[in-house]
Amino acid sequence: MMFIAALGCVYLHLEKMSQNSDSPSDGKSKRLGFWEKPVVVMAPMGIVTAMELAFAAMFIALLVWSLSNYLHVSFGHLHMHKEGEKVWQAKFRSVSLRLGYIGNICSAFLFFPVTRSSSLLPLVGLTSESSIKYHIWLGHLSMVLFSGHALGFIIYWGITHQMAAMLEWSKTYVSNVAGEIAIVFALAMWVTSLPRVRRKMFEVFFYAHHLYILYIFFYVLHVGVAYFCMILPGIFLFLIDRYLRFLQSRQRARLIAARLLPCETLELNFSKTPGLRYNPTSILFVNVPSISKLQWHPFTITSNSNVEPDQLSVVIKSEGIWCQKLYKELSSSIDRLEVSIEGPYGPSSSHFLRHESLVMVCGGSGITPFISIIREILFRSTKQKMETPDILLVCAFKNSADLTMLDLLLPILFAPTEISEKLKLQIEAYVTREKGQPNTDYGAQNTTRAVWFKPDPRFPHFCFHWAEQLALARCNNHILICYISSFVGIGFLWQKKGNAVEMKKIQNLEMGSPSASPGPVDRELESFPKQCLVQATNVHYGARPDLKRILFECKGSDVGVLVCGPRKMRHEVARICSSGLANNLHFESISFSW
Repeated sequence: MMFIAALGCVYLHLEKMSQNSDSPSDGKSKRLGFWEKPVVVMAPMGIVTAMELAFAAMFIALLVWSLSNYLHVSFGHLHMHKEGEKVWQAKFRSVSLRLGYIGNICSAFLFFPVTRSSSLLPLVGLTSESSIKYHIWLGHLSMVLFSGHALGFIIYWGITHQMAAMLEWSKTYVSNVAGEIAIVFALAMWVTSLPRVRRKMFEVFFYAHHLYILYIFFYVLHVGVAYFCMILPGIFLFLIDRYLRFLQSRQRARLIAARLLPCETLELNFSKTPGLRYNPTSILFVNVPSISKLQWHPFTITSNSNVEPDQLSVVIKSEGIWCQKLYKELSSSIDRLEVSIEGPYGPSSSHFLRHESLVMVCGGSGITPFISIIREILFRSTKQKMETPDILLVCAFKNSADLTMLDLLLPILFAPTEISEKLKLQIEAYVTREKGQPNTDYGAQNTTRAVWFKPDPRFPHFCFHWAEQLALARCNNHILICYISSFVGIGFLWQKKGNAVEMKKIQNLEMGSPSASPGPVDRELESFPKQCLVQATNVHYGARPDLKRILFECKGSDVGVLVCGPRKMRHEVARICSSGLANNLHFESISFSW
């Protein structure tokens, strides 16, 4: 597996070099159109495509075949572990033992989906956020098997009067106590990761999941080195990923400014080097030590590396304890905020450009991944003179104040004539909790507040070259840890020197920072893009979008349907696209349910 990861990074590097031409290659995507179509839409599993269902069926078949083979061999050579033990009791013990073996197979794949920068994920067309659901599926399945394994042995010891075996810590055989401690830690992680617990008490889920360190330790003591080698490749790649992410997270990011919208939403703007390039819908992990030194939260990158080469932006909705604290802190009078960043992570290509037209359906803060997509389409249509798809953006908001999130769709750098002529954009916005239009429409509201931060001499201009070096290290150092350490160490020293040079280059620019004159900049933030959006926007009050009617009325032979928002909305759009009543609809869900 590690050899495949090493070869995969070479293949992805060569593929990236071959894709420098801006014409999107969509042949492969069209050939896989059927396999990407949702076939199962249900609450426990979510949205499952035909390809995912096929691989899941093959994986279940592997587990069933392995279990049947284990039991066939075991029952043929049944061993009595106690004098006077009955045959059915020995078979019951054998079944309980083999459930642990099958759970070990699930654990062998458990860590691969959470190695955010592994070359294995993009090699099979996955991103770090889209592969999280596979980690969840494998976690549930392995916990069912391990729970059956543990419960089966407790029942076996009870019916054979061997309860003292629960306290056995053998130095030469299986340590039962180590297994019991491991299953307790595993159950704690499992219970706190259930959707109801995770959504209401995210901090409990977050901190409880760090018990995996103790779980793996006692797991190894229980199963021994031989069975641990089965899951070692996934753990090895995961540890490398964690080590490199730790090195990157130690640097503080250069936070330039923040925008506070009246809908309790904020935008953070970071300085970056032009060398970093990322695709739309990429995500960034943000840590604010003044709120929590341990918590890292993922947010969608709304800026575009082509349109804004020196800046990176994320939009954060004030939902949850951590986000609310950040919004309150920025609302107070502060001139500095220490922030650490990890990422970005995202898709390896802009696959959405292959469609003739795009329908983007979003609810609330689900609009954030579409901001980067619209900016990418605007760049390609204006600067590169490429044919780009028509865009229909369907938004559902709770209150009219949330309409101000539409102001973030377009960058300020483009002239209004370029936006109106080149970008074929139509916006249908629905305000669900208000029956009528307020006294002032959203285009006239001017309550967005800009906060500019002073440069901190302790932290240099944040250079994402360090992130690029980490990406190279992740790709090329899956074989020798010592080589990783030396490579990253040299890269760190080289970057430290580069940061000092970079800081000197921008010191002159900082004298003209907008923090010295916020007035004109505030006017610029609220000017041309908003006027263009007002002309392209229809606002509907007191109603929800009729998604079936909207999607079935879409013309054209190739309509890409992207949805991001509440689970109910995603499932509704998926059912419509998979109903077979409209063959021109090609569905894609963007979910960030961590």
